[in-house]
Amino acid sequence: MEQKRATLLWLRRDLRLGDHPALLAACARGGPVIPVFIHDASVARLGAAAKWRLGLSLGQLARDLAARGSRLILRRGDARAVIPALVAETGARAVHWSRLYDPQAIARDRDVKAALKEAGIEAQSHNSHLLFEPWTVETGTGGFYRVYSPMWRAVKDREVPAPQAAPPRIPAPETWPDSEALDDWRIGAAMDRGAAVCAPHQCVGEAAALDRLGAFVAHGIGPYKEARNTPGIAGTSGLSENLTYGEISPRTCWHAGLVALHEGAQGAEHWLKELVWREFAYHLMYHTPEILTRNWRPEWDAFPWSDGEAGAVLRWKQGRTGVPFVDAAMREMYVTGKMHNRARMNVASYLTKHMMVHWRVGMDWFADCLTDWDPASNAMGWQWVAGCGPDAAPYFRIFNPETQLARFDPEGAYARAWIAEGQARPSASALSYFDAVPRSWGLDPGDPYPAPLIGLAEGRRRALAAYEQREVRT
Repeated sequence: MEQKRATLLWLRRDLRLGDHPALLAACARGGPVIPVFIHDASVARLGAAAKWRLGLSLGQLARDLAARGSRLILRRGDARAVIPALVAETGARAVHWSRLYDPQAIARDRDVKAALKEAGIEAQSHNSHLLFEPWTVETGTGGFYRVYSPMWRAVKDREVPAPQAAPPRIPAPETWPDSEALDDWRIGAAMDRGAAVCAPHQCVGEAAALDRLGAFVAHGIGPYKEARNTPGIAGTSGLSENLTYGEISPRTCWHAGLVALHEGAQGAEHWLKELVWREFAYHLMYHTPEILTRNWRPEWDAFPWSDGEAGAVLRWKQGRTGVPFVDAAMREMYVTGKMHNRARMNVASYLTKHMMVHWRVGMDWFADCLTDWDPASNAMGWQWVAGCGPDAAPYFRIFNPETQLARFDPEGAYARAWIAEGQARPSASALSYFDAVPRSWGLDPGDPYPAPLIGLAEGRRRALAAYEQREVRT
């Protein structure tokens, strides 16, 4: 190829064209830009729902690039081998990408960058996924933040660069390298029949994400502080899936929130705080990567969690615990790929406290089932609820899903929307659950609703007794 100034744009969780520093830097070099996505071990490790949802995002990005006269090149393999091979094949003199912050990605990117620089190829990474790089946010003594509130106070008035528009054109090479076909990857195969049920609930791609943000700022951000806790209504932005795949940038969200705040929207500051809560999760994952695999507080290593009895854990996974809030939440996840945040806290508390099952069991199941799965947020959220993670005060807090549902769903809309058993005329969403879950579960809407797996009072007493023993030991 006659394109000595070509640049490879290595895409990962930045699947958009607007506010994309790596793309803008690649275009600024003046030569052709070749966007590439690599199906490597990081993709292979994804759970069924996240992998399927990633495929939808890649398909939409490919169409967006084609509309601008560009293409998305797909390759499978280890990036450490694929990137140098593409450099040799295209004659590219530079590779640009957006940084990621989990330990596997950091190690991979470090290896790729070192190999490229040794070969005399320009290699540059950019911040696209966060508001603040984790190493730029420090306490007064120079360490990292272990508690959210002081981190919020430290960053809330920081200047965040304004989002940048997409480049007016993306220079194309005279000859494109070969690309694998997205359909041949069968990236969503593990979703099986659940994909058809889940698909209408996804908001895929940059244009859809921007529309979603606009609608939220126009109608939802004002009452957000209170409405976000009501699972039976659309009281949140719903942007978690779009942020996960980089279909919208956090800077775009931040500045939209700031405008709403300055215009007097009452819930705007709380929404900005939620964006920083996401930053806090990445801050911790970068500085303490063990949060992904083991107790963030080592003193919890002796806590008597179990892997759970297979039958009991299966009932939790199925949304058949006999506790309506827990069951409705699990069923919402199978139908939509997402779960309301208030419901997530109750589901996690029930598993780790009433059932005394290890948080990793729940974390891994969410990783398989959520279309908005995020490594940092998922790990921190589970450990926060379980009590062994950062900011988990009081660690002995045990959510009561009965009183929580009565408080935040007093009309019963959430439970009716997702639990078909016992209803004379169950909703379409409640019936969709039976079309989404594995056939091997053998579930039917005509089945009786199960009795509680464990009494809430009994489970609470058992958990509190375990906490008392932990205090004695420590």
